[in-house]
Amino acid sequence: MCGIFGVYGQPNAAAITHLGLYSLQHRGQESAGIVSVDGNHIARGSRKMGLVSEGLSAQEMESMPGVLAIGHTRYSTAGSSTLDNAQPVLARFKGGHVALAHNGNITNATEIRDDLEEAGSIFASTMDSEVVVHRLARSRSTEPEQMLAEALDGVEGAYCLVVIIGETLLAARDPHGFRPLVIGTLGDGYVVASETCALDIVGATLMREVMPGEIVAMDSRGLRSSQVFPQSKPLARCVFEHVYFARPDSYVFSGSVDRARRALGRQLAREQPAPTADLVFAVPDSSNAAALGYAEESRLPLELALIRNHYIGRTFIQPTQSGRDAKVKVKYNAVKEVLVGKSVVMVDDSIVRGTTTRGLVSLIRAAGAREVHMRVSSPPITGPCYYGIDTPNREELIAHTHTLEGIAKQIGVDSLGYLSLQGMLHAVPGGPQGFCHACFSGDYPTAAPLVDLMRAGKDC
Repeated sequence: MCGIFGVYGQPNAAAITHLGLYSLQHRGQESAGIVSVDGNHIARGSRKMGLVSEGLSAQEMESMPGVLAIGHTRYSTAGSSTLDNAQPVLARFKGGHVALAHNGNITNATEIRDDLEEAGSIFASTMDSEVVVHRLARSRSTEPEQMLAEALDGVEGAYCLVVIIGETLLAARDPHGFRPLVIGTLGDGYVVASETCALDIVGATLMREVMPGEIVAMDSRGLRSSQVFPQSKPLARCVFEHVYFARPDSYVFSGSVDRARRALGRQLAREQPAPTADLVFAVPDSSNAAALGYAEESRLPLELALIRNHYIGRTFIQPTQSGRDAKVKVKYNAVKEVLVGKSVVMVDDSIVRGTTTRGLVSLIRAAGAREVHMRVSSPPITGPCYYGIDTPNREELIAHTHTLEGIAKQIGVDSLGYLSLQGMLHAVPGGPQGFCHACFSGDYPTAAPLVDLMRAGKDC
């Protein structure tokens, strides 16, 4: 999962992009980067490992003038976590320069890369996004949107892109619409972002979503739209955006994330009550709204029983297991006065590997809770995601390797209840149709990537 941002038609576009990336930091914490283009057609880029605040300074943005810029915060799903794989990608070819930032995962990138290498292409990274850059460089078209359309022809999987070709900013979204992408206006210019919260921080006004299969071009000729890939493919918006990834102050897929999570919590309380419980609390922060909905529906008091250290990043999107384990130990602390002698409902949005949950339950019990009832505002995650979430190995997923009773025993709770698949799909805005829920249901909208089939020992 990554955050992408683009600006056209505003002075100091790099500085605006820098500010916008702060609001997308939750989507990726491994690296951050910005590319800008000035009035002399000179493209400049800066990519750094770590957080936006750690690598990209306001002073550096002053050295990147221009009215056109794109930015990226990275959480790796394809390609290792190295500076070579940081984005945006910036390349120069016979037609000038191209820069690209990508959110999602191209499921047939291995096959495309093999074809390109056979034809003589040399790759500078291991990330899937670079195949699009090579295809752009091979295009014979002169119109930027047509170049991008040719580059994306036959590309499968999930992609939201912001691309600079020459003096044009392009935004594109795959025909399934897996990931969110919105356009806003800022003065006489435009802003593109993964989530609306990034428009808010720069003072932009939401205009609309980039539609599935659409390419939008922004340059001196204004804004142009091309529906280059007809929406013949089924809509497959990632429901996990509402459950976990997106910020609660964002609108995703034209619906409020906060209201979606409250609805998930209310439905969870109806399906999975905890009759002996004295209180409800959230695993902060992504579960706060779901816990509020659960408390409202169950008429139990909502308490602040876990305090999160906000100087520690999101544990689920840490790239290694050792990183997750270390950060769990310093990320939370329990409020003993709230918990001593109480039967409690702990609401979380998901259980992926179970490592974080097990540690939290131990923390709650050590603080004196009499009973711990775990309630999860999504179904069990039983399969990998091929579209931008780092769950590539089924054996890492606790719900794949354990029964419900086995999970409860493994994480140390007195009872465990998940939200049903249909309950989740009916609770989110625009549901129940048009969402990808493959990691819960096993119903994948595209074929498995070649690398996954090879890992499973299947014929490809």
